Amino acid sequence: MERRKIIYYSDELHDEFSKAQITPKKIDGSYVYVHTSAWRRLTHVFWYRVVATPLAFLYTKIKFGHKVVGREKLRKCEDRGYFMFGNHTQDIADACIPSMLTLRKHTYVIVHPNNVSIPLVGRVTPSLGAMPLPDDREAYRNFVSAVRYRIEEGRMVMIYPEAHIWPYYTGIRPFGDASFGYAASCGAPVYCMTNTYQRRRHSARPRIVTYVDGPFYPDPSLPLRAQRAALRETVYQTMCRRAEQNEVEVIRYCKKEADRG
Repeated sequence: MERRKIIYYSDELHDEFSKAQITPKKIDGSYVYVHTSAWRRLTHVFWYRVVATPLAFLYTKIKFGHKVVGREKLRKCEDRGYFMFGNHTQDIADACIPSMLTLRKHTYVIVHPNNVSIPLVGRVTPSLGAMPLPDDREAYRNFVSAVRYRIEEGRMVMIYPEAHIWPYYTGIRPFGDASFGYAASCGAPVYCMTNTYQRRRHSARPRIVTYVDGPFYPDPSLPLRAQRAALRETVYQTMCRRAEQNEVEVIRYCKKEADRG
């Protein structure tokens, strides 16, 4: 693996460095987020438990020697639904790691519409728990209802607030507080996971060590906007502290303006 590759960026909030080139389909009011038929529930269990979970375990272990630190913290909320926030530094691994945090809960991941637009695979990803972001008002209402439904079911809803993939990035990019509004409106606990890259014996490829922190709770005495801002600040600061555990920098990200002169 090439070490210390340099990537120049101009916008921490919007630059995307994923190699995937996909034309996303429109997620409108006709998109069904929650299927309640026995057949769709059965296919979800099959794809999620029988197929995806074992493959995710093998992929993360073999390629990255994946390790989770702090998994026991999830036991505090194992009897209820909660949100998990994480940094976005891999394409396939970031789809796999949430299900490695706990086998007690099925995980639903809020994703870009690209993830349900891939030929063939895109038909399966909803059964794996992918919840694409909506494109219009009607779809947004359905999406919010689906998020609340999964929390009330006692599931884990995974969110990558950085939104864009920066492979092997060792910092935490600034992100807004809008996605924390789901937790505030649901009154649900929040956890965060921070993926770090650490030295790996007998391999040039770094090991991914995931740190789990929380739970953090919305403060019902505050207005919803203040609740989501407080949750965002707590999660961001926690992830920044955990990012200090990074030991290996595979790719260095440099801002273009800082490179002049």
